[in-house]
Amino acid sequence: MNLTNDEVLLGPSPAPQHATNRWGHRGSSATMTDVANIEIVVAHQERATLRVGDVFLKIDADQRRTDVEVEAMTMAPIPTPEVLWRKPPVLALAALPGMALGRLGQPSTTSSSVWAAVGAAVRMLHDAPLPPRPGPNLDEVARSLDSECTWLLANDVLPTQLVTRNRQVAEVALRPWTPVFTHGDLQIAHVFVDGDEITGVVDWSEAGQGDAMYDLASLTLGHQGNLSDVVAGYGDDVDLDVIRAWWSLRSLTAIRWLVEHGFDPSSPGCEVDVLRSQV
Repeated sequence: MNLTNDEVLLGPSPAPQHATNRWGHRGSSATMTDVANIEIVVAHQERATLRVGDVFLKIDADQRRTDVEVEAMTMAPIPTPEVLWRKPPVLALAALPGMALGRLGQPSTTSSSVWAAVGAAVRMLHDAPLPPRPGPNLDEVARSLDSECTWLLANDVLPTQLVTRNRQVAEVALRPWTPVFTHGDLQIAHVFVDGDEITGVVDWSEAGQGDAMYDLASLTLGHQGNLSDVVAGYGDDVDLDVIRAWWSLRSLTAIRWLVEHGFDPSSPGCEVDVLRSQV
């Protein structure tokens, strides 16, 4: 469960030379002689993803993340991209048909029935046998929240009242949970659909044993209006207060990473707006 794994920018921090927009699949393309168009999907200091035709090339400085991703895709009971080949540090994946369920900061045009189908797929994942990788424990999450809130206040990134109130909301998530098979970064752009069909879920490098409510919160972050549809498909054992708490916790703990990697969590509909909506 990576609490700071979106991609975005805030304040005066300069954008890294190779940073791209947070949503992926929308970046500019570079053309090379006798090579298909190369699209930079995402690129920052830790990793990069390129698209060449119908192949995605993921380059990661930490091959342990790639190990986790390949194993999780093998174990997951829901559709995932086909692994074409792996030659460290590169992992080649086949493109999925269809388009992303939505984008953070943009209104969703996907029907309620598709959101419900995604909720059912997430439930199937959570009911599957646990993967070997443990997620962060409660103490680690609490320390991360404390550290990031301290940084936000010390650097005057956000108003004190906004941070304080959202920290109070976030602390509801700091309770024991029964581990399930979680994606760990189930943001809306990582789920692909084609019409009413879910064609696959991408980016499994944070998969592991974690809190089911965190996945549901990640999926609906910035799209709170679709939570009821997701819950309708997911079924029982949903704690709405904990999901709302994870919205605050994920947003608070993401902002420093986003700033330092040259992206903007203050863009309309993104993390800062999520925090404002919680007050």
